[in-house]
Amino acid sequence: MALAPVPDCTSVILHLGLGSFHRAHQAVYVQALRDTGDKAYAISAANLRPDSPEVLAALRAQGGAYMLETVSPAGEYRYQEIQSIREVLPYEADLASVIERGADPATRIISFTVTEAGYYLDAKDKLDLSFADLASDIERARNGEPGSTIYGAVCAILRARKTGGGGPVTLLNCDNLRHNGDRFRKGLLEFIERSGDVSLQAWVQINTTCPNAMVDRITPRPPPELRERVLKATGHADAAPITGESFIQWVIEDNFIQGRRPAWERVGVEMVESVQPYEEAKIRLLNATHSCIAWAGTLIGLQFIHEGTHTPAIRKMAFDYVTDDVIPCLSRPGTPSPVDLPAYRDVVLDRFGNPSIRDTNQRVAMDGFSKIPGFIAPTVRERLGRNESIDSVAMLPALFLAFLQRWHRGEIPYTYQDQVMDPAVGHAICEAADPVLAFCSDTSLWGPLAGDTRLVDAVRSAGVRVQAFVAATPS
Repeated sequence: MALAPVPDCTSVILHLGLGSFHRAHQAVYVQALRDTGDKAYAISAANLRPDSPEVLAALRAQGGAYMLETVSPAGEYRYQEIQSIREVLPYEADLASVIERGADPATRIISFTVTEAGYYLDAKDKLDLSFADLASDIERARNGEPGSTIYGAVCAILRARKTGGGGPVTLLNCDNLRHNGDRFRKGLLEFIERSGDVSLQAWVQINTTCPNAMVDRITPRPPPELRERVLKATGHADAAPITGESFIQWVIEDNFIQGRRPAWERVGVEMVESVQPYEEAKIRLLNATHSCIAWAGTLIGLQFIHEGTHTPAIRKMAFDYVTDDVIPCLSRPGTPSPVDLPAYRDVVLDRFGNPSIRDTNQRVAMDGFSKIPGFIAPTVRERLGRNESIDSVAMLPALFLAFLQRWHRGEIPYTYQDQVMDPAVGHAICEAADPVLAFCSDTSLWGPLAGDTRLVDAVRSAGVRVQAFVAATPS
């Protein structure tokens, strides 16, 4: 049965990955534009895997609408009904509805949030075929079948779009991945090439663009009491509300195929020529600092990010890391950053200290094996390349190694999730005669830096400071 047109719009954004972040970020900007009277665009949303079936069912029952709660650092609560998701597609293993909607000429943009680890890229931006689901998807694509990875799904959509004459489309990455559009495009084209579809590869090169983008809004997992809080504040009995901080930011390179896009600049989206300085500031000042606080907080028995941010020793680690090592990398004489980095650092720490968000260390600590190479190693590499100290940035990998050793011993008070880490590799690092050397020699974490004696020495020294920090903190 063919899908009906998405109601109340002329153009569609198909979003893959219907999680809390998308609903607190991209969907909010589309709603803001619709609130101005510009209803040209609306969202059709779907999951590529059978994740969160209860949430998906609730959103389908509510016609895609839900309540968003936001909280400022001053504790001001606001509530807004988001109605920009006009279609919630059912999960289907064969992705039939997703492919049909993606192939529809009315779909102008296909956007996605699958987390950093969902791109399966190595240090050279080549596909890492050691992942069984990725290798399986390539085999499926050879047989003309869709897959559950972002590449397997998008490949199937674009094949159907090419065959059906759906026309050009923009592929918009909304994840915390440096140069996310460029890197996704490389992965997609390699995936299609490995699938053997030469004509599709040529069509994609001509008929798609992949803008780089930077996204930012802290969006914790909705707590159990959120539904009751929303009901009390608004009268809405919402089965799928979400909560997030009041801060929101989206920076996108204005590289949409044939210029077809929403007028997002009217509602606060920064449309720029190059997103690089913004994404570097966000990834290194915010994302890496977030992980620092989560790993450190876990080591001393804290549950929430705001608790760690208000712990003087942890706040100093984060502050020193940014001030001593990151800011000198991102803003140098002759090439200043367009971002006010000291002010951004202070805003980030204020945001992390918001006690109303109640973001958990468990959520932020996950995926360390992709965060070390993605968020932290670039600063180490640049500082060492100029023969400068890495004492402050070395605290972050030292914290993660101490965290990993706790995980190895079964002493983390929650389930640690890491899409990239092979558990056997994690355990082997911790069981090595010299765990610091094993950790710093892992090429998946450090690339060309692996085994560098300056890195090993700095992390070893930082590890002593981490031990002292843990020992000095009452349990």
